Amino acid sequence: MLAKAFAALCSAVDRRVGWDRLPSWAGLPVLIGLRSRLRARNLYDTGLVKEPPSAPLDLSVRTVDGSYNDLEQPAMGSVGTRFGRNIPLERSHTDADPLDPSPRLVSEELLARRQFIPATTLNVLAAAWLQFEVHDWFSHETDKQAPPFELTLADDDPWSERPMTIPRTQRDPASDLREGEPPVFPSYDSHWWDGSQIYGTGDEYARLVRTGEDGKLRLDETGLPPPDLDPYLDPPGIRGNFWLGLALLHGLFMKEHNAICDHLRREYQTRTDAQLYDRARLVNSAVMAKIHTVEWSPAVIAHPTTIRAMHANWHGLVGERVRRRFGRLGDGEVLTGIPGSPTDHHGVPFSLTEEFVAVYRMHPLLPDDYVLAPLGGEPETYAFDDIGSLRWRERVAQVGAAGALSSLGSAPPGAIVLHNFPRFLREFRPAPGEPVLDLAAVDVLRIRERGVPRYKEFRRLFHRRPVGSFRELTGDPATAAELERVYGRVDRLDLMVGLYAEPRPRGFAFSDTAFRVFILMASRRLKSDRFFTTDFTPEVYTRAGLEWIDRTTMVSVLLRHHPELAPLLGRVTNAFTPWPAPPRAAASRY
Repeated sequence: MLAKAFAALCSAVDRRVGWDRLPSWAGLPVLIGLRSRLRARNLYDTGLVKEPPSAPLDLSVRTVDGSYNDLEQPAMGSVGTRFGRNIPLERSHTDADPLDPSPRLVSEELLARRQFIPATTLNVLAAAWLQFEVHDWFSHETDKQAPPFELTLADDDPWSERPMTIPRTQRDPASDLREGEPPVFPSYDSHWWDGSQIYGTGDEYARLVRTGEDGKLRLDETGLPPPDLDPYLDPPGIRGNFWLGLALLHGLFMKEHNAICDHLRREYQTRTDAQLYDRARLVNSAVMAKIHTVEWSPAVIAHPTTIRAMHANWHGLVGERVRRRFGRLGDGEVLTGIPGSPTDHHGVPFSLTEEFVAVYRMHPLLPDDYVLAPLGGEPETYAFDDIGSLRWRERVAQVGAAGALSSLGSAPPGAIVLHNFPRFLREFRPAPGEPVLDLAAVDVLRIRERGVPRYKEFRRLFHRRPVGSFRELTGDPATAAELERVYGRVDRLDLMVGLYAEPRPRGFAFSDTAFRVFILMASRRLKSDRFFTTDFTPEVYTRAGLEWIDRTTMVSVLLRHHPELAPLLGRVTNAFTPWPAPPRAAASRY
């Protein structure tokens, strides 16, 4: 009862004052109370229908498909299981009219980039990192058998084909959707934070990526994934969006895996290839989860309260120094963080959710043009096609991995706002021979198709006061007039458009409404995973492995594998904030 009363009080304070307007000593308890309320009211199960494979011989390691993370429900979170929901199931039915207003009209009138709007507190590496992590967390597939959506186009629309067609999302084949029931969709990645973008989700890739010696992964002579792995890194179809930024991060953390193997081999000389691989995967996955929690997240939600909150998720309120010196202070997550605390699903089997997918649609982060230079060399400007799936190896050979990293580290990404959706993504061909797509229109349609409510209702379901008008939402008469011209009524406003239009807390790269999903799911991904909770121990990770996680940051990973970046990173404390411009590099047009 006391916990419920505290959560209710925090929600009332947030609605009346706003957590971000409070000093951090008051704002942080309010966020803890909001998380408690969200855990109680915003987790819904869509059913676990998949049968798990046979139990592995060693339950102390991650499986290829994510099964047996939860030993009582072995299929939980594994490849092919359903996305859950953060809203009541009766509110997650398919949009009554997913084509109204036309997603293409929304793309043309409200999302199309007129000129590049930079996010000056971040760098393009932060944009690449988000895509790198998303490829670990979730993926939908398109349904090639179902008739596509057909979008009627305006007479003056320059799109070459009429009507515009967008394929539907593959539904769970085990579902039998009846009237009034929510749509359910499977994820083709595991739901766990397990580094699957590197290690794979199927046996064939998991075998091909390994050397078979000392637990290591295969790399080419430039320190990047070998060319024969390209079909797995960049599969054809809608997911075919591999590019230079992803390639650099894949190579970087594959090298990090191998460095962990070398470290473990020195400490434990009798370990087999499989034992070294399994422990290095655990350690590397935890390093990536830690970097996202205490570095990437504080960079993109850089309010003093949320910076402290994200560090508390990993280290607890007592902080990193106290936790390192004295260890855990009790079993709770608040004082000394989630890693090492008891596993807790909060009454609902773990899965990522359609609402989580919806608020992570942040394509405006990507620029259209990229200025790249070798270290100490002269810069050149490239379009995305020149660094995309067919050309990224050529660019790395030209400027070097360190040069490419420094170029991305010193350039700003786009701001996540209206009129800043990349031009190249609004006329994007995922692979040769595939249809051209307007990904801005696709993003709008996907959120509607998958039963995520529109903006006003979404706010209400996440315990925020619904807005009564476009002017109340934006505070800007010109933007309000644009929104009204397209939507007419505020209750028809698309979620993604509302998130982009909404004023945001100080230091935030995305909206406070999106942050509500983040409050809930950022900690849930750690708290439900036994490898971050009950099994985050020296017996599972090894003591040397836990020490590696403790002392590793994104800057230290970069310097371990690219020491030539030291002159640029000497004063950089967060690798996702702007780096100094490389020597001799001409000022970019940003």
